[in-house]
Amino acid sequence: GSTRESGVVWRGCSGGCDAEDGAAGALADGNLNPGDKLEGSGAAPDDPVHLKRRVGLFSGVALIVGTMIGSGIFVAPSGLLEYTDSVGISFIIWMACGLLSLLGALAYAELGTMNTSSGAEYAYFMDALYYVRLVVRTNQSMLSSGHNLQYTPSALAYAELGTMNTSSGAEYAYFMDAFGGPPAFLFSWVSTLVLKPSQMAIICLSFAKYAVEPFVAECEPPDALVKLVAVICIVMILAVNCYSVNLATNVQNIFTAAKLVAVLIIVCGGAYKLGLGNTRHLQEPNFASSKATLGNIAIAFYNGLWAYDGWNNLNYVTEEIKNPSKNLPLSIIIGIPLVTLCYALMNVSYLAVMSVSEMTSSEAVAVTFGNRVLGPLAWLMPLAVTISTFGSANGTLFVAGRLCFAASREGHLLDILSYVHVRRFTPAPGLIFHSLIAVAMVLYGTIDSLIEFFSFTAWIFYGGAMLALIVMRYTKPHAPRPYKVPVIIPYIVLLVSAYLVVGPVINKPQWEYLYATAFILTGLLVYVPFVKWSYSLPFMDKITVFLQMVLEVVPTSTTFEY
Repeated sequence: GSTRESGVVWRGCSGGCDAEDGAAGALADGNLNPGDKLEGSGAAPDDPVHLKRRVGLFSGVALIVGTMIGSGIFVAPSGLLEYTDSVGISFIIWMACGLLSLLGALAYAELGTMNTSSGAEYAYFMDALYYVRLVVRTNQSMLSSGHNLQYTPSALAYAELGTMNTSSGAEYAYFMDAFGGPPAFLFSWVSTLVLKPSQMAIICLSFAKYAVEPFVAECEPPDALVKLVAVICIVMILAVNCYSVNLATNVQNIFTAAKLVAVLIIVCGGAYKLGLGNTRHLQEPNFASSKATLGNIAIAFYNGLWAYDGWNNLNYVTEEIKNPSKNLPLSIIIGIPLVTLCYALMNVSYLAVMSVSEMTSSEAVAVTFGNRVLGPLAWLMPLAVTISTFGSANGTLFVAGRLCFAASREGHLLDILSYVHVRRFTPAPGLIFHSLIAVAMVLYGTIDSLIEFFSFTAWIFYGGAMLALIVMRYTKPHAPRPYKVPVIIPYIVLLVSAYLVVGPVINKPQWEYLYATAFILTGLLVYVPFVKWSYSLPFMDKITVFLQMVLEVVPTSTTFEY
């Protein structure tokens, strides 16, 4: 069941949140089974409805690999060559992007094993607000009433025990005084309304284009048909994810395996060509290219990192990972190097068949490769693109639905978005909400610019997560860390994040960056009245009840205020 205060539904605590209550369910060690230390669901352990842990090691690797490898490496992997005009420099950038993604993901693994709530950056941002307010309010209350703080078993005891019990979210004070509710809300504001839906819209449009092409001979597919197929793709993926978490992960596993088969075909074809002596283009690294300026190298890095985007996706679903202290870092250590290796070998294979100029001028590099190498089996390459994009879209929706769920659970989005299907245990409202925005973007059509000018904002939050990890090393030096990275790693990723945020603006100033920043800040106009002041529209309760009955969903948690 759930209670409601000031229009906001909070998780894990009944009534007024007393000494025995916790931010996400169980608090004291005595309330937990030994195996529950890192197995919290984000809802109270005795709640009849909450997200279930159904993502194992293989599914974790499949989610990382499946969302990272989309259409880019098959269709347009030549962006780095376009801006550097150098085979050697482009390979260095490909490997550097892979290394940066791995370092960032390993730092996220430490955060994810300290805080096993879903939502990734959102969950880490929210922790700060909780603990800062909780400790300050408790100190003020105890001092004003004349109590000695060392004898108060309420919030201070909770704060102490929270650092020892990571069964669910809100146990650690990430970002401490530097961050809190507003940054977390702005992250959910941008990601939910723009970043995640636009990513899915672009992926599904790529799927539709290559799914339709074989049926329209020697002409461009009609836009209306492409958009229709893209919408059908979104609806199919939505149905899969709403029906069952197991079905969604099985689909992800199958499509990831299929796209790795496609990668293997390209690599074997390239190896065959190399065996015939086609190494001329690889023997011209051109490290002295005049086109490889610092500005162009920065843009090339952006192109490369876009291909690696998705390295942090597993952190969004930590509440559903089996044994996260083991499987989260292990999935990262397996998945990201595998993607990096695939990208390197595929680029070598392409260059064994095409020159730099041919790669940069090709509309679909993998299709050109197939026409030259596979002969009558060339149709496998368009099929590979459709398989890859469908799997990537499935993983993107799987992740995005959990972000809606986590943000809504903290009162930062509509309450209904934190509800879970009463029998299937899927966050159906969050999935539907995300899909509706993606469909609108598909129909609108001009979404490339949204990605171009909002993608730089993602690195603001990546850098913020690194800063949180650094701060926690000093403020919580003795906190349990099932997985711990060398402290130099978050520093490196933080510096690169700052460069990637500032670099594009300085290299090529455009008004769109200002518009994107303005949109982010407009989130505060929503945050202040609806979150900080807890204003609730009078008709929202009726809408919530109606949707709850139609969708057969229920809240996963109870209420407390902090």
